[in-house]
Formats: sequence, structure tokens, C-alpha cells
Amino acid sequence: MPGLGVIVNVVAVLAGTAIGLVFGSLIAERFRLIAFSGIGLATMVIGASMSLGGMADLSVSELGSWSALVLVGSLVVGALVGEALRIEYWLERFGQVLQQAAYKAPVLAPGKADQPGEKGHTLVEGFVTASLLFCVGAMTILGSIQDGLGDPSLLYLKSLLDGIASIALATTLGAGVGLSVIPIIIIQGGIAAGAHSVEAFITPEVIGSIQAVGGALIFAIGLDLAGIKRLPVGNMLPAILIGAFVAGMLT
Repeated sequence: MPGLGVIVNVVAVLAGTAIGLVFGSLIAERFRLIAFSGIGLATMVIGASMSLGGMADLSVSELGSWSALVLVGSLVVGALVGEALRIEYWLERFGQVLQQAAYKAPVLAPGKADQPGEKGHTLVEGFVTASLLFCVGAMTILGSIQDGLGDPSLLYLKSLLDGIASIALATTLGAGVGLSVIPIIIIQGGIAAGAHSVEAFITPEVIGSIQAVGGALIFAIGLDLAGIKRLPVGNMLPAILIGAFVAGMLT
């Protein structure tokens, strides 16, 4: 059934968020902080390994020594395009709209939407952070394409990873993590729906480019989660499409 993987992914994130919200209040702030540092470090390692793997695949392809230029060029041009489009600004604005709606919801009394933890985190922060983490990377794109073609196995694996991550994220960032299912439905569902039209374009070089660029963005998300440095990852999202396009055109 095409689209089943997307549905499972959404359910996994919602279930993980619910578990995190239930047990998050039982965990002291200092334990949440150290756990969050661990999540950030793990995310950095995963992103770095994914990016290096993609670069290795590109280096042995027809692109050869041009692989580094594909990565650098995609990130720079993609960041410029994203900055011009103000992607991160509009993503945060959408999160703010959701936060205002949450204030009016009976399940979230005023104050809880912006203070799920002892130190206080906005619904927007949870939504933006989780959305970027769950919607960036090769697994999102390739898994959605395979799901649209009738093979949801890769999205099943992603669902397991996202579900575990959402538990940890929700303990610190609150209910906003669960709202990340909205971009998951839009992005992954949209890719799955158009899978047949892009299937021929997905070459090994394109896959390597997606892994290299997407892994770099995931590494940047890890820097933010670990509290080291926040980069405008939202504005860099076009880099994935640009990298895939360039790799496809050059091979």
C-alpha cells in the first residue's frame, strides 16, 4: 500500500511524543540536560558518518574529485536561496501560529504551551527542531520514494528511529515535537505521491549527493541540540535539492 510508511512514521512520532510528555515530568532538569547533550552528540556522529559516506560514494563515481565542490557549492548556494526565501522565518512563523492555537486548546492551558519543562521551551522550538531533524536527510527522501513505489521498509526503519528520538526530544522540548508530523505528512507524503515521476532521476550519484548534503545538515542540527552552535539549518534545506540536481546533471 503506497503511503503506509508515511502513516507509520506519523504514528511513531506521535506515540514517542506522548511517552516523552508523560515521563518527562518525572525526570529532573539536570538529567534532561545531560540526555539532550547525548542526543546532540549522537546526532552529530550520525550526520557526519552519513555525509562522509555520501562523499565517499561520490568520489568513486563519475564526479570523482568534483564531489567536494558539489557539497560546498550546494550548501552555499542552497543557503543563499533559503535565506532569500526566508524558509526558517516562515517555519518559525508557522510554529507560532500553532502555539497560539495551543493556548486556546483545552488540553493545553495558558503557560503550558511555552513552558513544558522546568526551564521553559516554546512550542515553536520543539516544532522547528523536530521538523528539521525528522525531515532532513537521505532516509526521508529515499524512503518516501520507495514508499510511493510500494516498499515502505526504509520508512519503517526511519519510524523506529524517529519514535525513539521524539521520546527524548519531548521530555525537554514538550508538545511541539509532536507537531512535526505536519511537515512529515506534507514532505514525505508529497514525495511518496510523486515517486513514479522522479524514480528515473534517482541515480547512485544523486543518492550520494543527498547523503553528503543531508548528513551535513543533520550534523548542524546536532550542534544545536548539544548547545554548541545554532546554524540556520532551515534556510539551508534547498541545498539538498540543489545537490541532487547538480549530481544528476553532471552524470
